[in-house]
Amino acid sequence: MEKTYKVSYKTYFNDRLKQVFFHGQLTYPLYVQVTFDRKTIVFKSYYFELFSKARYVIFMDGKMHGPSLEQIMEKEELLINYIIDKRLPDFSLDQFKLDYTFYSKDLCDEMEPGFIDYLFVFFQDKGMPALATTIQQGSKFRILYDVVGDMKRAFNRPLYDELVDNSFYYAPPYLPLYGFMQQTKKWPMLSLTVMEWEDIKTKAKFADYMFKNYPEKDVQEIYDQVEKWLTHIKDVGE
Repeated sequence: MEKTYKVSYKTYFNDRLKQVFFHGQLTYPLYVQVTFDRKTIVFKSYYFELFSKARYVIFMDGKMHGPSLEQIMEKEELLINYIIDKRLPDFSLDQFKLDYTFYSKDLCDEMEPGFIDYLFVFFQDKGMPALATTIQQGSKFRILYDVVGDMKRAFNRPLYDELVDNSFYYAPPYLPLYGFMQQTKKWPMLSLTVMEWEDIKTKAKFADYMFKNYPEKDVQEIYDQVEKWLTHIKDVGE
């Protein structure tokens, strides 16, 4: 797809590379090409990498079900158009790549490692090192939010409540962000990007979610935590 002004782009499967498995389907990696004033940059699709992870597939009727390549391409095009429109008329390829790296980021995916570390320490402190390690390693193959949901059914209520409550002080706000995202998205395209988060309507809906699900927590503190994280990744990217 091309825009009608100086900037053009396309998403394509890079057949110069080896094919890879995408949830049981053999395909070439998805790439992005952007051209401006006869100069071009090429880079690998962030969403292809993200949704290639094993946690984004389920097995039903003996078959693998997950994101489609078409859905990923649609998500790429939405982001690319957003950045181009945001940067005109002072567009540059260098700035585009910085913006792409920043706005594409999935908040839930980025905050998950910190939450895994929190759970590892929590269960180590509770004298359950085998469970701590199992969660740490198993999170590569399962969505961690769903694992915590199973904990709610398996654990006694005081232990589960302590785990959730302490996470607001010792972990990134993964639980409320993922819970909010899960209510607003449909499987399998479960992500909450920086682009979406920076929309004032998204933050307003998140505030409503917090009021209904965590009424005792200060939503402004969550906003502040996210903003600190956004500042950090922006500084690293630049």
